Amino acid sequence: MAVTSEKPVELCVKAATGAEDVVGDCPFCQRVQLTLEEKKVAYELKLVNLDKKPDWFLKINPEGKVPVFKGNDGEWIADSDVITQIIEEKFPNPCLATPQEFASVGSKIFPAFVKFLKSKDPNDGSEQVLLAELQALDEHLKKHGPYISGENISAVDLNLAPKLFHLKVALGHFKGWSIPENLAHLLAYLELLFNRESFLKTKPAEEHVIAGWAPKVNA
Repeated sequence: MAVTSEKPVELCVKAATGAEDVVGDCPFCQRVQLTLEEKKVAYELKLVNLDKKPDWFLKINPEGKVPVFKGNDGEWIADSDVITQIIEEKFPNPCLATPQEFASVGSKIFPAFVKFLKSKDPNDGSEQVLLAELQALDEHLKKHGPYISGENISAVDLNLAPKLFHLKVALGHFKGWSIPENLAHLLAYLELLFNRESFLKTKPAEEHVIAGWAPKVNA
């Protein structure tokens, strides 16, 4: 966990299914953690069992969703988009803002992954849709890489990294599927992301990612 002299901010995240004292598999929670780690902001995690939400959590966030962030002003804030923007404003160094023209790169990958993962029909086109999105990201990285906006990591990478990790783990486990080797720039990008110190410190265990997706795949 990052260390600064300031009082740590607080972050409520999903606890692992069946292991309430371990960080769970929520990619939106990990996105916020990655942002805090990259900025070296001290934070305290509060693990929430989403299958049996505690009263204290529902009081601060009646919708019952994670992540929820408490800044130094004492206000609890939900939604990873909002939280990461607030962190960027409060802790501007290093700057993680993504240039506007690159802000939506890769944004269709996660819904395409979920559709393919849940698909029971191999001919429904969901695999092709996902492949097209991954190929588009590979082309972008070929032109602009190694990260989405060039040499330095930014918010769009921290948003994508946990989602791409879920894609890799869940599709590998449930469908025996992996990203094609000809998408070399994308594979190099994953190698870069998944080996960053911030990612290694915050990533969920693969078994928790699998357990998290199992009910959706088997529905």
